[in-house]
Amino acid sequence: MYYRNFTVREENEWNSYIERSFEHEIYHTWYYHSLNKEGEPILFVFLEGENFIALPIIKREIKESSFFDMTSVYGYCGPISNNDLAQCSILTKQNFKTAFLNFMKEERCICIFSRLNPFLNQYLLLENFGGIRDNGKTIYMDLTVPFQNQKIKYDKRLSRQIKKLREKQYQIKEANTQIEVKEFTEMYCKNMDRLNASPNYYFDEQYFTKLLNPKLENKLILIYDGTELMCGALILLSKNIIRNHLSATSPKYLKESPSKLLTDEISMIGRRLGKKIFHLGGGVGGREDSLFEFKSHFSDLQIDDKVWCYINDNIVYNHLTALNGNEIKPNTKYFPLYRKSTIIIQ
Repeated sequence: MYYRNFTVREENEWNSYIERSFEHEIYHTWYYHSLNKEGEPILFVFLEGENFIALPIIKREIKESSFFDMTSVYGYCGPISNNDLAQCSILTKQNFKTAFLNFMKEERCICIFSRLNPFLNQYLLLENFGGIRDNGKTIYMDLTVPFQNQKIKYDKRLSRQIKKLREKQYQIKEANTQIEVKEFTEMYCKNMDRLNASPNYYFDEQYFTKLLNPKLENKLILIYDGTELMCGALILLSKNIIRNHLSATSPKYLKESPSKLLTDEISMIGRRLGKKIFHLGGGVGGREDSLFEFKSHFSDLQIDDKVWCYINDNIVYNHLTALNGNEIKPNTKYFPLYRKSTIIIQ
């Protein structure tokens, strides 16, 4: 079958494909990509008859080079289609691969990194490229089951802690003023300082404000002890999924652990809004760490998390990696490796 491909950079045309997709999330929209500061947002569109596959990417310059690479926005993006990607034919997969590799070559992009959405079967489309990597497990709640069935799955100690937190009658509210957004932003950044987080985990007040655009469903949920902000979370809402996108707790209340109450509350919000899944996520870097353990106390439902790390030009990739002073080893997870800092801070 005849196919063609093209790129989209304009908002209305971009969103016309997103809105016609079988399933998508806010991460795929032009608006979410417009918040990106890393590079140029592009929507690659592959057309085959009446069907399409669309892949949003960020095209980035590579310093001191005439080449570029591609990455995905912060969150769960990856390809979408007007059909279930699990139903793509072998021929469609092959045609998409041919079209996208030509696109990468035309754009002088040597590789692509994309975090995949674990609920959209994206890896089935991309596995014939190669470069699909396991990134541990990610945890979710099924919000279609009765609430009491969900509570039964809570760790017993967790259930007792949430009950005690609710008995203290802390104020749980949705932010509705810019002062509250500013207060949360400051607390969030202090949390990142405490955790010694990498720069890509820092977001400013403008970022949070834009994600709370009235045209979107997103909400900033805050918990107060009197007039003191204890913790909060920016939750992103898509058609079927609710997510705790970014959250923070005041250092003063870390021992109180109000994030447990906050997580329980987000699951209830998701139910009231008719969402099917509350995606809690996994551990840092796909590890089963303390963060993963915290989330696992809420649900025993897990699904494979995957990322796509594909190299289109190995010669240039290896050359840039060597120039940066890095060595490619079999178990190296960092991608692309030439972007890894080799500076040692004394």
